[in-house]
Amino acid sequence: MPVLTRLIPSPVVVDIRPGALENLAGLLHDQRISSSGKLAVAISGGSGAQLRERLAPALPGASWYEVGGGTLDDAIRLGDRMKKGHYDAVVGLGGGKIIDCAKYAAARIGLPLVAVATNLSHDGLCSPVATLDNDAGRGSYGVPNPIAVVIDLDVIRRAPVRYVRSGIGDAISNISAVADWELSHRETGEDIDGLAAAMARQAGEAVLRHPGGVGDDGFLQVLAEGLVLTGISMSVAGDSRPASGACHEINHAFDLLHPKRSAPHGEQCGLGAAFAMHLRGAHEEAALMVEVLRRHGLPVLPGEIGFTDEEFVEVVDYAPRTRPGRYTILEHLDLSTDQIRDAYADYAQTVSR
Repeated sequence: MPVLTRLIPSPVVVDIRPGALENLAGLLHDQRISSSGKLAVAISGGSGAQLRERLAPALPGASWYEVGGGTLDDAIRLGDRMKKGHYDAVVGLGGGKIIDCAKYAAARIGLPLVAVATNLSHDGLCSPVATLDNDAGRGSYGVPNPIAVVIDLDVIRRAPVRYVRSGIGDAISNISAVADWELSHRETGEDIDGLAAAMARQAGEAVLRHPGGVGDDGFLQVLAEGLVLTGISMSVAGDSRPASGACHEINHAFDLLHPKRSAPHGEQCGLGAAFAMHLRGAHEEAALMVEVLRRHGLPVLPGEIGFTDEEFVEVVDYAPRTRPGRYTILEHLDLSTDQIRDAYADYAQTVSR
């Protein structure tokens, strides 16, 4: 019998541990990502600039590029500046915006990307997607997966705790996203990739059920691994489907309707996931999700991120328009505004008990 397999796009190396940054130069050399040491390193003006002082002596052949923000124009300018050099690879050193800009710039000039995360705010650090602000709001752009991912837990512990909490919300939302994918498979016949679904769901479940907190290395390890696995699950699926359902439609609606007031990505996704689980009648799962989100200091009601109940109803009503063609519990129920208002009142009452 023939043995049939498939190739899974994934990083060559994933290094998640305390002190991982100390071996960055050695890792790049040993894995033949950059034997010459010619690197283009994208950094922010904040945490990245501080780490530059620490890393520069070990990376004497690197050129350092400060990134102004997280827009498409920033990413294009970064690529244009980098293409003048003769580099082996691009290193994105920073948070989500820096890594997304570096992803897009690296793809634009045909170089592999090494993602060095300084916080765990969302699952984009290892995904085949760069999320960048543009003139129409915010867009998602397909890019290759990072060739390597380095996460130093000592650095993560020094990041603002809200960033770690945001990553928790994004990871946990996988559970709702996979449930939406399975719903679409049953109702519309949409293909579902079992491996991608399993990876995303187990990443979310591992974070949901871990007893530790944001100051615990064991918990941070599981969270970092979960976010990396989620990114790889999207590569396996060839789409963001394993990690993006009604939870992310609600998140996108917050961003589009209230761009100046929106909360961090993972906070909105966690809230959206808890509400979506309630809508699908999975009340025990929704209650556990709410309990865990609260334990980690994440919002479970819109008022906790500065929105009124009526604004949340408007967000949920608008949410399906953010991802045309995606089938989730929101499209399945097709609730009127009054029905959304009633469903939210029931959810809020349940959460407040």
